[in-house]
Amino acid sequence: MPVNATMTAPQKALRKLGLERDIDLALHLPLRYEDETRIVKLRDSREGDLVQIEATVTSCDIAYRPRRQLLVTVDDDSDTCVLRFFTFYPSLQKALAVGNRVRLRGELKGGFLGWTMMHPAIKPAGGELATALTPVYPTVAALPQAYLRKVVLSGLARADLSDTFPPGVTQQLRPQVWPLQDALRFLHQPTPDVSLGTLEDKTHPAWQRLKAEELLAQQLSQLESKRERAALRSPAFALTAGGIHSQLLDALPFKLTLAQQRVCKEIAQDIAREMPMHRLLQGDVGSGKTVVAALAAAIAIDAGWQCALMAPTEILAEQHFRKLIGWLEPLFVARGLRVAWLTGSQKKKERNEMLALVASGEAALVVGTHAVIQDHVVFKRLGLAVIDEQHRFGVAQRLALRAKMSEPGHEPHLLMMSATPIPRTLAMSYYADLDVSTIDELPPGRTPIVTKVIADSRRDEVVERIRSQVAQGRQVYWVCPLIEESEALDLTNATETHEALSAALPGAMVGLLHSRMPPAEKKAVMSLFVGGQMAVLVSTTVIEVGVDVPNASLMVIEHAERFGLSQMHQLRGRVGRGSAASACVLLYSLGEYGKLSEMGRARLKAMAETTDGFEIARRDLEIRGPGEFLGARQSGAAMLRFADLATDVALLEWARALAPQMLDLHPELARRHAARWFGGKSEFLKA
Repeated sequence: MPVNATMTAPQKALRKLGLERDIDLALHLPLRYEDETRIVKLRDSREGDLVQIEATVTSCDIAYRPRRQLLVTVDDDSDTCVLRFFTFYPSLQKALAVGNRVRLRGELKGGFLGWTMMHPAIKPAGGELATALTPVYPTVAALPQAYLRKVVLSGLARADLSDTFPPGVTQQLRPQVWPLQDALRFLHQPTPDVSLGTLEDKTHPAWQRLKAEELLAQQLSQLESKRERAALRSPAFALTAGGIHSQLLDALPFKLTLAQQRVCKEIAQDIAREMPMHRLLQGDVGSGKTVVAALAAAIAIDAGWQCALMAPTEILAEQHFRKLIGWLEPLFVARGLRVAWLTGSQKKKERNEMLALVASGEAALVVGTHAVIQDHVVFKRLGLAVIDEQHRFGVAQRLALRAKMSEPGHEPHLLMMSATPIPRTLAMSYYADLDVSTIDELPPGRTPIVTKVIADSRRDEVVERIRSQVAQGRQVYWVCPLIEESEALDLTNATETHEALSAALPGAMVGLLHSRMPPAEKKAVMSLFVGGQMAVLVSTTVIEVGVDVPNASLMVIEHAERFGLSQMHQLRGRVGRGSAASACVLLYSLGEYGKLSEMGRARLKAMAETTDGFEIARRDLEIRGPGEFLGARQSGAAMLRFADLATDVALLEWARALAPQMLDLHPELARRHAARWFGGKSEFLKA
């Protein structure tokens, strides 16, 4: 459906919903169903039922209190019901004139004065009843349900729904799934005898077919993407004796954990091949991912290539920069190599110096924010790209970094790091085209963190605890969710908290850090805290990742109920990095209704019960679902519309096993199947 000036409003609305092909319309499935196949009596109904009745109008009046409304009383020979309309026109009054017999559909409310219905659907009584449940579709403005039902059914009639499963594979599924054509026709027009429960919870065999189709399409696209990448070429880096890699290992002030040694070996094996590495390095907060990245970079640099490390924020990029300079620069000096630093806030002179170092190849390692991928950054020989907190970068940014390779048909090895562990079902599904390395143990000496959930009403006790920690020479983080007052969220802001803590701790330095401060000011505040002169740091979530202060022993998260689970876990990981006993206080507020939301309660409970990042990630997936967990809107990942990773693991495993067989033995079926579900939208998989 090409965009043109003659498109009608409904056509534009269909396009907005992504309904451009007949198959798109066929796959646009109802949110819910209404039963218009039978008439019920009021005496047989219950409070909250969605009913269809036929009744005679006995009165029709306009009332003005508490506001202008149309009040209509109807009688269906078993009981009476009052209809209430706050929006009405003369045509509605005419249709509901006294004596008229009407068919009404709406939700029944019961009260002292009997049954009522708010704004029911109305049509004249009599006429044929529907023979199937009436679908209610997801829609947008300018697209009424009646119009949408009509175009969906016409799209369904025209769509090619021929089977793309290889012969015999549906027999492997239990319960036995329906043919696609039958499944879609049924889901758009289910018969009245079906259990609404099996439609709503998607356990009906017709739904099983749709889930199996969707998961197979996703696995095919991921696998195809992985195979395309395997056809590209990358430089092969061999480990060399006596190089920067072995010198760095000898110079480190700590011994690598067994898990770190294992993932270093997996990465070294990958980058020794000419096939591009596409690996996700995941590990809990503080598990030591940065040193693994440094050792991988050292192998690439020993082989005469450059490495780029990109982080989502300047604070995190600077944290990496400081660590990497400490480890690598002493080893670079003798070889005439440098570490370059690129961010958006750099002065022009400094930036130009850094750009020259990158272009000449003198900068063997380039660390920065998204500034690393801007057009004017030219690498001489980029061989390895490391992206930290990869889910914080959009697809276009990841593709741009890979495009920095100077030779066409080649691309750098790609190592992505995440401190939010990926639950197994997500790794099987959305990361099927990635190899995953996991650091599943923490370095020795990490102090266990005690987590306390405390109501905001006990704030004074928390301040007393801070006073005690400061008196012992310890440091404290206090994290707030907002910088300034918002009418929508009446939350205590960071500035007020900073003033209150400064007054409560007269002898201690209390700092303030938030995202709107100039970079130089942020840097100065962080330097004071990292250096130990500042006792308490009041901050927004800019300190979520990357900050390493072993002397910090207490983390207070204010309005913890507003934070995401993985975000709270990241913040908690800022303490417990030294030898002192450490604690994290989750300070929650009950909100205007005097109670926590169900999601808020579930998050706080999970935080109190476990410090294991993998268990936190599993619960986060349960609470939020895969779309929000992965940050789908900015990552470009195609979210599953019908399948549920929590309940459809068996179908996912079936699709994973079938995808390679289809690509090898039935390539034309595989192509048609992926095209049916994704059209031309699988480009995102290449990132």
